[in-house]
Amino acid sequence: GFARRFVPYKRATLLFKNLQRLTRILQNENRPVIILFAGKAHPTDLSGQRLIKKIVSIAFQEEFLGKILFIENYDMDIAKHLVQGVDIWLNTPERGMEASGTSGMKAAINGVLNFSVLDGWWNEAYDKDCGWAIESNNYHEEEYINQADAEDIYNKLEREILPLFFKRENGVPVEWIRKMKNSIAKMGPVFNSKRML
Repeated sequence: GFARRFVPYKRATLLFKNLQRLTRILQNENRPVIILFAGKAHPTDLSGQRLIKKIVSIAFQEEFLGKILFIENYDMDIAKHLVQGVDIWLNTPERGMEASGTSGMKAAINGVLNFSVLDGWWNEAYDKDCGWAIESNNYHEEEYINQADAEDIYNKLEREILPLFFKRENGVPVEWIRKMKNSIAKMGPVFNSKRML
């Protein structure tokens, strides 16, 4: 799940840096994945609106039909369902730009595992037993930073996240559930509305 205000620094389209690699991940019949996007851009923010158009355009490409979905008319009710219902909360802001990241906190206390850049609250909260980090890289040019971050996302999806999600004992993803419980137990008491205020 990726749901938030659409502005360029949040890098909503980072996942699309390598469409061929993303296609391979999403077309794996043994590990079916659906990516949900939701959010709005400010009515006068043309760059944010272009990001939404790009996502919707990609979602309608044949190889991504039913694999990438954009939920329209984002509001608090949709947000409530997403922070309770997705398996991963993806957050990809440019480093140093995330004010807090309260949606990730809400997701965490609902047992949703965060997969985020180490910025905002996740820089402080990150625990490998509760989610994943998009690792920092040593690049200084935006294009190289974005490419390295996208590669880290693909690598972690293929090598860590999806194998763990689909590893079952008697049909139950025991280790995944353990991470969910860790997220609730470790994040909830510390990263909440009291902390935010």
